[in-house]
Amino acid sequence: MAPGGHGQNGGLTTGGSVEVRVGAELSQMFVLRSLAAALALRQDFDLDEVEDVKLAVDELCSALVLRASDGERLTCRFHTAPHSVGVEASVRSDTGLPIARDTFGWRVLVALTDELASWTAPGDGLPSRVYIRMTKTSG
Repeated sequence: MAPGGHGQNGGLTTGGSVEVRVGAELSQMFVLRSLAAALALRQDFDLDEVEDVKLAVDELCSALVLRASDGERLTCRFHTAPHSVGVEASVRSDTGLPIARDTFGWRVLVALTDELASWTAPGDGLPSRVYIRMTKTSG
């Protein structure tokens, strides 16, 4: 890291968070991938790690979109710390089913991230909310 708390890309590498809400549609994934890549670059991730973050965000958000109730919004909270990017995403779901851990998509997420969790929380009746949280660290 360069002196003064700035990374090689000139951006501050201190922590922070950003919340984004988009329509729960696969066509919106490019927005979330782009934001994830920008945040990872600001935390001095190398290009391979940036791609891992983008793929992980795409996979976890896609899994949630497929469970979303009609007309719902996908909420993504991006958290950064020096050399770390975390994402917690959620969506309302009529099924209330958690993300299955025996799928190819879950295995991809396990391989791409350092920490991974999924859970459901009851809403006011149905729909409930389905969550996925991941963290990727650089290095």
